[in-house]
Amino acid sequence: MNGESEKNADSAAAGDAQPAAGAVVKTAKQLANEAKKLEKLEKFNAKKDKVPLQAAPAKEKAAEDKTKVKKEENEDDFKLDPEHEDGTKKNTAYRFPPSYRREYVEAQWYDWWEKEGFFKPEYMEKLHPEEKEKFVIVIPPPNVTGTLHLGHALTNSVEDTLTRWHRMCGKPTLWVPGCDHAGIATQVVVEKRLAKERPGFTRHDLGREKFMEEIWKWKNKNGDFIYNQIRRLGSSVDWSRVRFTMEPVMSKAVTEAFVRLHADGTIYRSKRLINWSCTLKSCISDIEVEKKELTGRTFLSVPGYANKIEFGVLTSFAYPIENSTEEIVVATTRVETMLGDTGIAVHPDDERYKGLIGKFAVHPFLDRRLPIVADKEVDKTFGTGAVKITPAHDHNDYAIGQRHNLDVITILKEDGTLRENCGATYSGMKRFDARKVITDALREKQLFRGTVANPMVVPMCSRSKDVVEPLLMAQWFVDCKDMAAQALDAVESKRLRLIPDVHNKTWNHWLVNIHDWCISRQLWWGHRIPAYLVSFKDKPPADNTDHEIWISGRTVEEVKEAASKRFGVPLGEISLLVEKEAKTATAIGLFQDEDVLDTWFSSALFPFSVFAWPDESSDLEKYYPTSLLETGADIIFFWVARMVMMGLKLTGKLPFAEVYLHSIVRDRDGRKMSKSLGNVIDPVDVIEGISLEALHQQLLTGNLDATEVEKATKGQKEFFPDGIPECGTDALRFGLCACLKQVGDINLDINVLQGYRFFCNKLWNALRFAMLHSLGSDFKPLARFSAAELSLSPVDQWILSRAASAVKDSDDSFREYDLARMTRACYSFWLYDLCDIYLECCKAVFTGDDENAKEAAKYVSSYATYQSA
Repeated sequence: MNGESEKNADSAAAGDAQPAAGAVVKTAKQLANEAKKLEKLEKFNAKKDKVPLQAAPAKEKAAEDKTKVKKEENEDDFKLDPEHEDGTKKNTAYRFPPSYRREYVEAQWYDWWEKEGFFKPEYMEKLHPEEKEKFVIVIPPPNVTGTLHLGHALTNSVEDTLTRWHRMCGKPTLWVPGCDHAGIATQVVVEKRLAKERPGFTRHDLGREKFMEEIWKWKNKNGDFIYNQIRRLGSSVDWSRVRFTMEPVMSKAVTEAFVRLHADGTIYRSKRLINWSCTLKSCISDIEVEKKELTGRTFLSVPGYANKIEFGVLTSFAYPIENSTEEIVVATTRVETMLGDTGIAVHPDDERYKGLIGKFAVHPFLDRRLPIVADKEVDKTFGTGAVKITPAHDHNDYAIGQRHNLDVITILKEDGTLRENCGATYSGMKRFDARKVITDALREKQLFRGTVANPMVVPMCSRSKDVVEPLLMAQWFVDCKDMAAQALDAVESKRLRLIPDVHNKTWNHWLVNIHDWCISRQLWWGHRIPAYLVSFKDKPPADNTDHEIWISGRTVEEVKEAASKRFGVPLGEISLLVEKEAKTATAIGLFQDEDVLDTWFSSALFPFSVFAWPDESSDLEKYYPTSLLETGADIIFFWVARMVMMGLKLTGKLPFAEVYLHSIVRDRDGRKMSKSLGNVIDPVDVIEGISLEALHQQLLTGNLDATEVEKATKGQKEFFPDGIPECGTDALRFGLCACLKQVGDINLDINVLQGYRFFCNKLWNALRFAMLHSLGSDFKPLARFSAAELSLSPVDQWILSRAASAVKDSDDSFREYDLARMTRACYSFWLYDLCDIYLECCKAVFTGDDENAKEAAKYVSSYATYQSA
């Protein structure tokens, strides 16, 4: 394979070109205005071209009409070469369109690139066997739940541009594609789909095995769609190494990681307060909790409730003192949790309550005495200075309860309804319905003392948008302290570089204050935890937080052998249990934990599990550690830090040397992309263009409910009143890279991308001019371009110097991960130097009589248009 093939393989990135160093950087509005002017100019020129035909003599009219028809046919009917075979090189000489057509430009390249193996590292290893340096990167695997949006398009554009640049520098490159199983998100989507198709039907009606089959069907459908989108974006990934996080190779890595970390105590089981989503019926990690700040009384939508729920209010009520006419008034933002109160705390120096310390208050609805205790952690100035203590439903209360040996009473079920221990009146009631009922009951008993607006933070589940409840449950945790210290040291010692370095402060803050990671999820879709609970035939069930009665292993046989050795029981006396509560007929029964691991656990292994770790594969030896991790700045904690921690812990190596964190794409008003807002854009819709009606139709095929569809439809009308214009892949990729910022988010206006579509037309006209006018059909480029061998005019020398400057500026920008600067260099050179000045000068040269000048201009224009691309 020759250098031309290599260049063709990278033409998508090379054709992405924006103002160079020293040029004026135009705003989005200016670019949009410039795009409109270019469009008007093209229409004007088209009309002007028709004037000579109208004035032509009658005897020439027939011939000219024939030419005109042929021209119009070529413009409107530019079908690709009918003799083209899939996987073969495109015939660019067949019906070369007179204007930029993205269908023509994008077609018939990708299959050839893939078939020829241009995207595999082995291609460049054969071409440049002397090259020792490699460029290896793994894709941030998109969730299999849906389709790619513009955030994914930005990621792919950046990573493909970097990969192609390294490949053009002669390095073997490997970009590993893949898809994430997205445990919670995927299960929620499929459950919604089931409910939509069969109202009232749940996964429990199907059973675990059948439900998993439904999810695999969904994955196979959506996974293929996502991979096709990646192809449409021109991404030069190595498809022979594509990975899905639930495939056997990846599952083996997950099991191995869990077993190793459980064996050395890094993974442990504990009963503690966790973040619980009543909608998902699963716990979530700390960083999946969004903290919604309220300034006062606010009504919020909560899943499962028809009406909005009031928050940001401090409710005061009185507890009667036992055997006394006295009372103690407490204040709370969650009055429903008073059913779980087991004590009242006051500050020991608070004169108002010194006489009550050691006494008991009486619960007005339950047969329960509440001890009044003194604790220095109580804030005397907040509320009444007396704090109701609910150890099972508040982190601070739990700590106070532990210090004073208070009872821990859980009042909430997993679905958010109240337990039987709340009394007959409230048992089975939904938590926020109980809030109003309890408030009314306090009024009836004349214990209600009023409400005041109160600034507060409401914990919201980032997945379900439900209000998170602290619940006391036994779960699996990862001890992160030692691993976090190593990750901190990696950045501090500059072994790991974060780009831009403004993220160092955030990295340090999070890792210094890291909490242990809750990794178990109450789901069916995901990697089932490879740990087994031991039960004994002749003993009562043990506490399931006891380390000794949990055994993890890579296989069932390994677990049985470990149980036999630990408890001195023959293998024949150990059996597997199908149900957790089943009685074992043998000496020992083993039941595998029904929970699955947090999706981010498997994602944390991605940089080395894609290379078949823990097996000592040739790929693992050659391509791990990788060169770079490129992703959005919003998942620095979810993914990046955890990959660093797991890589160092399990492989002893950093998984990558550099981390480039790009800007987050928001809509033009700075709002986060959301399907329910109607501002989520499929990159294919930007490539091909789409009408407003078709956008509305897409909403009906998803999982949005009727209210969300109505809201999204309104949003689409606001953002895309005329639909989305056809921009093409190159304009989309180039425009996204041009919008990148070192710090801050991208507020994207779709009209900016359309402006780069007109820039693509400018590029096309330049190339067409060079191919059809200056070069001619018999032109052959020089094997080696040498300016000294040509009679160069001052303008020839000038454009070569501008091209060299643009190339240097672009290379420097790539090395510094400043792709916006790179686009400015390309844009300025092509538009202002090459098209506006040099090619205009060439027109006079090609119509003149100086053959030496013509010859020089041919080679210089060839070099400037093709080599600089």
